[in-house]
Amino acid sequence: MRWWFLICCGCLSVIATATAAPLPFQVQASAYLVEVDHRIRWQHQINQRLAPASLTKLMTVLLLSEHYDSRQTVTISAAAARETGSRLGLRAGEVMRVEDLLAASLINSANDACHALADHIAGDQSRFVRLMNQRAREWGLQNTHFTNACGHDDVQHYSSVQDMTTLAHKVMAQPALLELMARRTLQIGNADGTRHFDLTNKNALIGRHEGAVGMKSGYTPKAGKCLVALVQRAGVTILLVMLHDTNRWWDAADILDFAYAQSHHD
Repeated sequence: MRWWFLICCGCLSVIATATAAPLPFQVQASAYLVEVDHRIRWQHQINQRLAPASLTKLMTVLLLSEHYDSRQTVTISAAAARETGSRLGLRAGEVMRVEDLLAASLINSANDACHALADHIAGDQSRFVRLMNQRAREWGLQNTHFTNACGHDDVQHYSSVQDMTTLAHKVMAQPALLELMARRTLQIGNADGTRHFDLTNKNALIGRHEGAVGMKSGYTPKAGKCLVALVQRAGVTILLVMLHDTNRWWDAADILDFAYAQSHHD
């Protein structure tokens, strides 16, 4: 690991006292925050407004949790079926279970499923976006504004590492959401069973990095590669939020391993 030299040089005692300082090694993220057992340990540019890509879906599913009924179904609108980017290929008029649209939004980051949930909650995406921004204000997300439910690039669609950390903590209080985020694969289907969809988690840490239990990855050309990662290993809980990282998975693995090693030296 790139940080191993720090241990060999005896620098850990210095790092332990540098609360909320930048990481002691270079990463490619424009902004990041690392928490160990709910204490911020390292951070950089946490209030910078940046495009959040599909990390946006954390807000979408949190709003769904306020109205969630797994027995309900959703008829896919033409607008949802026209969604671009990551998608299932849902058809206008097709009927899906809410629980399956939720799974597709979190595991596969499917924009058509996410848009369908927005329609289900508020009637259409524009009204849902107003609800998103209302919650952002209520929750004190001062550097966040949404223009869509899924995370498409837009000059007025932005958030910050600090605000995404707030959303991550709200997700951590929802065991059902975390359970879905921890699934590496899942098969879902439409309500009449005529079509099935195989979901594969876009979060490459799931099933590959020890203790990884969620949360969400995202990518757009403007946002770059983004990640909220939750790791629970041997009684230690680590939360990592990164925006605009060109080396996401290697940086995430290094940061998470370093944070875990450091937790034993405090």
